[in-house]
Amino acid sequence: MNEIDLSKKRVTVTGAHGFLGKHLVKELKNNNANNLFLPKFEEYDLVEKDSCKKIARESDIIIHLAAKVGGIEANRKSPGSFFYDNIMMGVQLIEQSRLANVEKFVCLGTVCAYPKFTPVPFKEDYLWNGYPEETNAPYGLAKKMLLVQLQSYKQQYDFNGIYLLPVNLYGPGDNFDLQSSHVIPALIRKFVEAKKNNFPQVEIWGTGKASREFLFVKDAARGIVLATKKYDKTEPCNLGSGMEITIKDLAEKIKDLTNYDGKLLFDPNKPDGQPRRCLDTSKAEKEFGFKATTNFDDGLKETIKWFENY
Repeated sequence: MNEIDLSKKRVTVTGAHGFLGKHLVKELKNNNANNLFLPKFEEYDLVEKDSCKKIARESDIIIHLAAKVGGIEANRKSPGSFFYDNIMMGVQLIEQSRLANVEKFVCLGTVCAYPKFTPVPFKEDYLWNGYPEETNAPYGLAKKMLLVQLQSYKQQYDFNGIYLLPVNLYGPGDNFDLQSSHVIPALIRKFVEAKKNNFPQVEIWGTGKASREFLFVKDAARGIVLATKKYDKTEPCNLGSGMEITIKDLAEKIKDLTNYDGKLLFDPNKPDGQPRRCLDTSKAEKEFGFKATTNFDDGLKETIKWFENY
């Protein structure tokens, strides 16, 4: 299929006012997408069918970022609402998009959809080889059902939908609330506050042995726009940086970058989450020319600076 000219399309971004959404909107504008529809949650609750119907009628292309998200603690506390809200938002919006003849639906999945014990690096073909890690399985499975929906809609209705699997994102504008944030913003906040208050140590969840991969949010936005313009296959596609780091090494790195000189205290009674996470990112490069370009230390420095300023 030919590359889509975004200047000629009404592009809708759900979740446009969130962390990734704000960066994606900037990247879309850089790609001449000037006719943007950015619905706000207060006006359009996607759990409600009527909101989905109104949004679909206004759109040529929908990029669905809106999700109920959080770290391990948030997922443990609210597994029911993480499952219900995410599945209902996606299922209804995809169905209403089909009925309204939306030209293309870009769905953001999650790395949490992968099985708990997935060989590293995670290839898209491994997605169905087991059950996700328990603490975020309801969220991961709800998002994975949207892939099933898009593939079956392509088969039955020739509906054009793609499914992207981003790894953990970080960057300026992230959520730094310790009750609901992911690991990088949580650690940045802990170290910055510990330094400011002269705390002798910082407590970190788990053993520190689990590994993660991280993608700078501006790289993620660029990848989504490239896929929107150029990718039309029903197979899911990973979006990542291809790097892997243990939580212990990550904590040491952020400790150094924030100039904190206290101790690290790991709490093995708290869950590690998935043992390892690192994606095979070769498909995105092959299919639509996406490769992450932000150096990890540079991305962390920019994120720390943003937090200290705001």
